[in-house]
Amino acid sequence: MTEAIPFRGLDSQGNIAREGSLARVAHAFRPAVAAASDRIPDLFGARLHSAYLYGSIPRGTARVGRSDLDLLVVLREEPTDADRAACRALDEALDEEFPQIDGGGTLLVGHARVLSDLERHDLGWFLACLCTPLLGEDLAERLPRYRPDSLLARETNGDLALLLPRRRDRVSSADDSEEALRPLVRFMSRRLVRTAFTLVMPRWNGWTSDLHEMAEAFGAYYPQRAEQLRSAAVRGYEPRGDRAVLSSYVDDLGPWLADEYARVHGVKAHRPEEA
Repeated sequence: MTEAIPFRGLDSQGNIAREGSLARVAHAFRPAVAAASDRIPDLFGARLHSAYLYGSIPRGTARVGRSDLDLLVVLREEPTDADRAACRALDEALDEEFPQIDGGGTLLVGHARVLSDLERHDLGWFLACLCTPLLGEDLAERLPRYRPDSLLARETNGDLALLLPRRRDRVSSADDSEEALRPLVRFMSRRLVRTAFTLVMPRWNGWTSDLHEMAEAFGAYYPQRAEQLRSAAVRGYEPRGDRAVLSSYVDDLGPWLADEYARVHGVKAHRPEEA
């Protein structure tokens, strides 16, 4: 059995260390981040509680012209469809105005949901460990510290079986153009690598957001699937529109991973919107 590696991505107490900071934002991306910081309060006014950066830009690993601008916006109340439309318009405007970013996405959630017991080890963990404060009160101060344990694994990615039918539908309905398939390959590659990593995270005893490191950690415990994960990690950074790859994800790797995840960690707690 491969031995756990202590303190990789953890603090001295064995908790997952928060990744990212505004100081790590590369000069090339600072205008886009500043524009987002200026425009978000204009969209939501007093309803805005806080906003955060996440992903490669605050980690300092973003690549000019290749990386997304990823934002989390927390409102004091539950967001409406109009709020979501405003965020989509913001994302499109930033993408068009700043060529150094390659798209982006703004997650929009309500304050009460972030702090709820149901989301404590999913959305709460995501904000506390993977998000960098940009505006307002940092809700991480009201959340616990997190360890890379089986509870965290289950509540972050233990819903793959539920998601697979939707992903099959997305693949089957997409046309064969590079423009349609490339984003799907990138999205699904990243999600599968991250899910595979959290499957072994408690045994590996650490945290990383690097897809290649995730794939290598997984491969140490599941060598029969290691090459699939290494290839998926490459596609997560350098995707090409390939329907055969997507089919292999939803017909082979995804179902196997969902079954193994449920066997090892169980199934994620039910969400009311899943009914």
